Amino acid sequence: MIGILLVNLGTPDAPETGAVRRYLREFLSDPRVVEIPRLLWWPILNGPILLTRPARSARAYARVWMPEGSPLLVYSQRQSDALGALLQARFHGQVRVELAMRYGNPALAAGLAALRQQGCTRILLVPLYPQYAAATTASTFDAVAAILRGQREIPELRMIRDWHDHPAYIAALAGRVRSYWQAHGQPDRLLISFHGLPERCVALGDPYRRQCERSTELLVAELGLPPEAWVQTFQSRFGPAKWLGPYTGQTLQSLAKAGVERVDCFCPGFAADCLETLEEIAMEGKEGFLHAGGKEMHYIPALNDDPAWIEALASILLPHLEGWDEALQTGEHGAAKDFAVSATAG
Repeated sequence: MIGILLVNLGTPDAPETGAVRRYLREFLSDPRVVEIPRLLWWPILNGPILLTRPARSARAYARVWMPEGSPLLVYSQRQSDALGALLQARFHGQVRVELAMRYGNPALAAGLAALRQQGCTRILLVPLYPQYAAATTASTFDAVAAILRGQREIPELRMIRDWHDHPAYIAALAGRVRSYWQAHGQPDRLLISFHGLPERCVALGDPYRRQCERSTELLVAELGLPPEAWVQTFQSRFGPAKWLGPYTGQTLQSLAKAGVERVDCFCPGFAADCLETLEEIAMEGKEGFLHAGGKEMHYIPALNDDPAWIEALASILLPHLEGWDEALQTGEHGAAKDFAVSATAG
């Protein structure tokens, strides 16, 4: 039996100060996330940050919280369920899919255990980050390795590193934008915003900026947009260090002041909508743009559980299963490779 573990970043259990504090403590304690010596970072984290930031973040989470829970968890679970149903139907129950979060719940250990309990001896780890960064993808690998280190019998393990330029990913992004424009018209400018990263991380070797730029290049080519119709930015800065730019918030205000009346924002690096897209961009970004003189700011939703994205995600991961299970290559629904090609073409 083959298991697929989808892993997203994580979310608090509730839009409440205590829950947010627990989540932030785990998240910001990861040395992959904050690359500052512990002796310097620990007093800052457990002092001003965890004393003041949780209440502010809890209010932000409350603005976007859904009846079913955190948007990131809701949409990620829908992705997992849809992908699981697709693969169960195509491969006669030989593939199982579980969801886990790097921080918070459902925990990585629980996701791995669920797959093992279903008889999965081979597991494909799929961090839901299209562009690679040590703070996200590598951190996920670290955590899984730490869990397996304590087990007597471990599964065969593979991991998808990134899919920033995969044709199926680019096609799904373009399809999302096109369908939005068909319903709402086209803007004066498309702003393509990725999560930020300290410049120091890129200087140390992260390919993140290069991969973001490549994703943007492929997306605008797929959409047929001229250079003057779009701009790429980075969002979600934290702390005083210099982060990748240009910054999303500042760019939105600059566009408004330059007379651009309508901007549509799209965030290709987020596989599922979350606080950073729904509150930071769709709410705060819009407020800043309108306050600076803009007329309209639209947020184009993330891929979430769009059926076209679920098919694309399957085509991205299935080649990584080749050689693991004969059923995936000779089942009545066709070879995994054939499915991957057809999904990309569709």
